[in-house]
Amino acid sequence: MTILWVNPVHTPAYDAEIARTLRATGAEVDVLSFAPPGPTHLEYATHGLAVAAPLLSAVRWARAEGYAALCIGCFYDPGLRAAREIAGPMVVTAPAEACLHSAAPLGSRVSVLVANRTCVAEAREAVERTGLGGRVASYRSLDMRVHDFQESPDRTRERMLAASRTAVEEDGADVLVLGCTLEFGLGDAVQRELGVPVLDATVTTVAFAAYLADLAGRFGWRPSRLDYECPPEEEIGWLPPATAPGPVTR
Repeated sequence: MTILWVNPVHTPAYDAEIARTLRATGAEVDVLSFAPPGPTHLEYATHGLAVAAPLLSAVRWARAEGYAALCIGCFYDPGLRAAREIAGPMVVTAPAEACLHSAAPLGSRVSVLVANRTCVAEAREAVERTGLGGRVASYRSLDMRVHDFQESPDRTRERMLAASRTAVEEDGADVLVLGCTLEFGLGDAVQRELGVPVLDATVTTVAFAAYLADLAGRFGWRPSRLDYECPPEEEIGWLPPATAPGPVTR
């Protein structure tokens, strides 16, 4: 079972490290990002719309390549519904969906750690689409830009721990979710310090995708075409070609 992780940004800067992080879990994962020019982060809704076309191209390519599952690697879950419509038998998921559904059996109240105030609205919208928004105790900002997370990991961990402590002690959270995929690999210290589950948005999403792909393979449980109906072929000729829209880390 091979899973494709799509970094829906126009830079391969984090592809290799994300691939190493995900493969360390035992998953068979390839990582794809988009060729420049284009946004290198999705902090703004404007950027999210800009990556729609290459994302659709990536989904069509992954389906043709025979991937078992595809993960859209942004916590806002951009294009998730559209991707499912054209994915055929391939499983598609994304971090807000995967993290909230994975957190539900682990505790009663979730706090989501986002980069900054700009990110709260879209993170909340993504969470509400999962149907589990009522389980969220708070959205806590780290007051950082997303590119700072991996550039300054010590500072990220420090701010993450401070925000997490507040979420647990003041907001009543008993599960923490890292609300940006570029927070990958930075939650272990918080989990050890506070003793509550800390869900990494990259690892959790791949694990959830593998679970869904296993269910699809064993029981035929795939997204309902009554809900995720694929557009008629004659109406989607304008879609981008089924080619990899950027570099692939295999």
